[in-house]
Amino acid sequence: QVHLVESGGGLVQPGGSLRLSCAASGNNIFSIRVMGWYRQVPGKQRELVAVAVRDGPTNYADFVQGRFTISRDNAKNTVDIQMNSLTPDDTAVYYCYVDRVAYQTRNGLLPDSTNYWGQGAQVTVSS
Repeated sequence: QVHLVESGGGLVQPGGSLRLSCAASGNNIFSIRVMGWYRQVPGKQRELVAVAVRDGPTNYADFVQGRFTISRDNAKNTVDIQMNSLTPDDTAVYYCYVDRVAYQTRNGLLPDSTNYWGQGAQVTVSS
């Protein structure tokens, strides 16, 4: 079981920046393969913002257009996203996401295919 705690949301003016952070915790977490961020606005489906694969590639949604940077700390099981040049269209609830967790057990590594989500962080871009 993994618990995700997000921080860093808030109100920012157009053109401004925000940084969201997410910390994953749980018993005997050995590794997390996929960590990322999604967002959702009322009435729309949740959409991918960015994802970082452990020791692998990072991928961004087309709408990011170089404005956001995702980073992760594998030792701390954290994932951040730095968001610059924000526009009102970026207003949404942002959710931290992790997938492909492995736990250390007495018998070796135990994989977990559950998708875990944070509670959401509101980001509002408005003047």
